[in-house]
Amino acid sequence: MEYREEDFLQLSGIQHFAFCRRQWALIHLEQQWQENLRTVEGHILHEKAHDAFFIEKRGNLLIARGLPVFSRILGVSGACDVVEFHRSADGVSLFGREERYRPVPVEYKRGKPKEHRADELQLCCQAMCLEEMLLCEEIQIGYLYYGEPKRRQEVKLDETLRMQVCSMLEEMHGYFRRGHTPKSKPGKQCKACSLEDICMPWLYSAGSVEQYIKEAGR
Repeated sequence: MEYREEDFLQLSGIQHFAFCRRQWALIHLEQQWQENLRTVEGHILHEKAHDAFFIEKRGNLLIARGLPVFSRILGVSGACDVVEFHRSADGVSLFGREERYRPVPVEYKRGKPKEHRADELQLCCQAMCLEEMLLCEEIQIGYLYYGEPKRRQEVKLDETLRMQVCSMLEEMHGYFRRGHTPKSKPGKQCKACSLEDICMPWLYSAGSVEQYIKEAGR
């Protein structure tokens, strides 16, 4: 099965979905958004990484910033912060270049490495898009650059991560087709969410309306 362009989801949404399904739906289905310090810092870091789409050459390395990517199989589109093309005999051919290159995606994130795998899933999805577009073999590694330690971390794009990407995107397309926003699952992650005041997760932890009325009538 291949998705039509009008059914494509935003690639970056997989990170929101992995963090919280309700957050993803509020942003991508209901078009809700609210800035906080974390989101502003994230925008600044990404603007520096993108700096408009262009390709820089450094010896045997090509660096593409803000590279648009898509996948008809996954039904997503977006842009990679940075894609490094390393000159390699077993790489792919690029338009206008005689040499062959091996692509390596690099995603920029604010803060530091997280306990969950949301960032890794986004990076893996980017790699899968590149594989489809460039008709290349599996991209085995990518990198996450974190703004707080100011260094990058290698990520193995293994089969487990790839299966998670496919599973999540299938679930996301299902919610999108139905226009369904999942209920909140309150937790410590809510305090780090810029949509906490819109989502109001504490209402779900307060119990049902029926239970509230019963208790109020005592």
